[in-house]
Amino acid sequence: MRNRNQVVSGVFVLVSVGLIGLYNVASKPRFETFRAVDVVQLIATGVCFGAALGMLVMFFRGRRSN
Repeated sequence: MRNRNQVVSGVFVLVSVGLIGLYNVASKPRFETFRAVDVVQLIATGVCFGAALGMLVMFFRGRRSN
């Protein structure tokens, strides 16, 4: 049960950080004209979403094999 809580909390944190970063970039009026800082922030946001998705896949794959 503890392992499940750790996965859920980890996914929640990563998705929250990703959503905050995405909202921060998308809410700027210069959204159409990206600068290097914006691109780096979007890459970091994508990494957070990718890590959260990877954790979910590992959790459900491990749960199915047990």
